[in-house]
Amino acid sequence: MSVSVSNLSKVYGEQRAVDSISFTINSGEVVGFLGPNGAGKSTTMKMITGFLEADNGDVKVCGLKNLDDPLAFKRKIGYLPENNPLYYDMYIKEYLAFVASLYQVKKPMLRVAEMIEMTGLQREQGKKIGQLSKGYKQRVGIAQAMIHNPEVLILDEPTSGLDPNQLVEIRELISNLGKEKTIILSTHIMQEVEAMCKRVIILNRGKIVADDSMSHVKARSHKQAFVNFKAKGKKAGNFHIDHIIFEDLENDFIRASSTKENALNEKIYNYCVENKFVLQHLEEQKNSLEDIFKQLTK
Repeated sequence: MSVSVSNLSKVYGEQRAVDSISFTINSGEVVGFLGPNGAGKSTTMKMITGFLEADNGDVKVCGLKNLDDPLAFKRKIGYLPENNPLYYDMYIKEYLAFVASLYQVKKPMLRVAEMIEMTGLQREQGKKIGQLSKGYKQRVGIAQAMIHNPEVLILDEPTSGLDPNQLVEIRELISNLGKEKTIILSTHIMQEVEAMCKRVIILNRGKIVADDSMSHVKARSHKQAFVNFKAKGKKAGNFHIDHIIFEDLENDFIRASSTKENALNEKIYNYCVENKFVLQHLEEQKNSLEDIFKQLTK
């Protein structure tokens, strides 16, 4: 196993940010590490990397414990924090060479050149980091995380600030890396998780509420039905009637969901008739990861 977490906990005052969680991740797995803001994701990742000391529990990376041999432990890990820490006054090559020297990388400039090509920084390599767009700064952060060729990559919001074309390139890069490395990927973009990850771990209030393959997580929530509709005359605002929940979506669409009623189409039609709304569009929706995420983290 590449990563093993056992009964990991972190407490800040009276708040239990991470509450005795355990999981293992095998080599070659790309795992989506999800949760709402404040769920404990970043705290957990910081404890896995050794950046933050746990109050209780153990972390092993490639069989090593942080306290047994901190330097050997950290060489196994590449880490991109949520707030990408970069030296803005350094040039890209200069910065990556500096990071390579910290890890005592052999043939550092060759490795720097490989990382620049791998992350698509060729056109920008003559610039200072402070001159880069947010998307290219993110690429530099990914490059520094991989510079020492670690066995485990921990990426906290790696696609933040990327345009659609860059998203496709970084998604492909992460997917290719996942064939030989263990990757823990935290993001709020559910489409990215569905595209890159075969397994998800979902945290809520410091506890794991789901840890399974993507297909099994979706199957667990198959009983919830979703219908999107548009009705002329319907006022904005989320509300519920009995066991049906109505939520406003973009472009004047409304989503109705229920765990108890399969005949949602009929219920929505009757609702519109009773309230003199003109039903303009109606379609059933399959459960998405975003829907399941909402169910598990309410």
